Amino acid sequence: PDLDRTSHLLILGANPAVSNGSLMTAGNTMERIRAIQRRGGRVVVVDPRRTETAEKADQHVFIRPESDALFLLGILRVLFDEGLTKPGRLTEMMTGMEEVRTLSASFRLEQVSERTGISVAAIQAIARDFAAADSAVCYGRVGVSMQEFGALSCWLINVLNVVTGNFDRAGGAMFPTPAVDPVGGRGGLRMGRWHSRVRGLPEFHGELPVAALAEEMDTSGPGQIRGFVSQSGNPVLSTPNGARLDKALATLDLMVSIDMFRNATSRRAHYILPPVGALERDHYGLFLLPIAVRNFAKYSAPMFDAPEGAKQDWEILRGLASAISGKAATGPTPRQSLDAMLKAGPYGVSLAELESHPSGMDFGELQAGRFPERLRTPDKIIDCAPEEFLADLKRLAETLEAPRDHRLKLIGRRHVRSNNSWLHNSARLVKGKDRCTLMIHPEDARARNLGDGSLAEVSSRSGSVRLSVEVTDDMMPGTVSIPHGWGHNLPGVKMGVAQAHAGVSINDLTDERAIDPLSGNAALSGVQVEVRPAG
Repeated sequence: PDLDRTSHLLILGANPAVSNGSLMTAGNTMERIRAIQRRGGRVVVVDPRRTETAEKADQHVFIRPESDALFLLGILRVLFDEGLTKPGRLTEMMTGMEEVRTLSASFRLEQVSERTGISVAAIQAIARDFAAADSAVCYGRVGVSMQEFGALSCWLINVLNVVTGNFDRAGGAMFPTPAVDPVGGRGGLRMGRWHSRVRGLPEFHGELPVAALAEEMDTSGPGQIRGFVSQSGNPVLSTPNGARLDKALATLDLMVSIDMFRNATSRRAHYILPPVGALERDHYGLFLLPIAVRNFAKYSAPMFDAPEGAKQDWEILRGLASAISGKAATGPTPRQSLDAMLKAGPYGVSLAELESHPSGMDFGELQAGRFPERLRTPDKIIDCAPEEFLADLKRLAETLEAPRDHRLKLIGRRHVRSNNSWLHNSARLVKGKDRCTLMIHPEDARARNLGDGSLAEVSSRSGSVRLSVEVTDDMMPGTVSIPHGWGHNLPGVKMGVAQAHAGVSINDLTDERAIDPLSGNAALSGVQVEVRPAG
């Protein structure tokens, strides 16, 4: 999202005030968002929780978990019905708009309102405001992507930006010109070319969904995973039904963790290979810089010399590859590779030149008109209606006919001092009040005889946890929230500070069987749970 020039920012399932921008690399993200308001623009947040970002927005709208795709279809229906679409220059390079128009018309606003919890009037007002803005952009993150209809939601966000002409234009959804472009000539939607062994889940761009990991380890037969290498990961705390994965890891013939700590996952490893610390290695943001809100490059040299004999991650991996192959590993170092990529990039800078700018090099604001050059479809045409997504809309439509489930739904949340599970061993960052709490609306708390600070038991098909209650009207009725990344109390964890503030793992409740069938991605948001007083 072009934060610095947009007039209207619509945020779904994202909390940049806490995530520091997440998938829109932006320094001082909230100051940039406040600047939208100062120049007369508008910020709208749609989320089941009144998040830290929502508190600063012009408008916050509660939405039931897993209903974002329906909400977006409602927005599109209003735009089509009222003649508010205006793709502009994109018209000549896009197909499928009529198919989207026809399908959105089959979702009645009254049905959408009943399922999302958002009034028809509010849906209409949000759509009209978005279309009327001089420039606008819709942005979504894990709240919309990690759910049963996550792929549909992400697709519809793009469709909304396209049909209103807010794609590849200033103030809309833009495409940087990074100094190093990891996308390069890759193109096309690559999914479902092969499937996982046990459940037949689809690959997506060469990766299998993590929801299949445990079953691929604990289900016998040809192709069963018997060895596992984890690099800087903690999947026991970050994958659905982490308890099942934890048990599966204990049965492996070989497990290797490249990690600095004995955490909930690496404690199962036969070998822990510790890399140097973050301040003892250099860094270039190959992933985050290409999605920055400005064309920017920054190289960070090591702050401290690494101890003698210590290795960086790449050196460990190269050493393992050499030992497996029996051949000495050759090839350029990461510094040499980065230098070559920078020189081959659009600005032709060298690593030495970039190093001479310790605060980085700013190559200017994002440029409009990157299409069709930036398009990676074979025909250089935007396909607004890929057949895989159109087919999945039928599954979404079926939910409108099913009785609504009135059980509580669980969502996650982040905290600005908690970077997933990584920072819980820092005394400065975990001090203060308990942040691993169950957020619950006052009506839902009263119905279950729960008070602020009381102990609750939360259970699902996968397991149960106990944690303290935080009663707050920041939650939408019918929805509860537990932060992710906690649960450091497992035997064998050697992280003293984290263990003293262990909390519970939300992924003891999430379900590896709950997925988005289109992408295979785990549905970590919207888990059905029971909540009762503990004891």
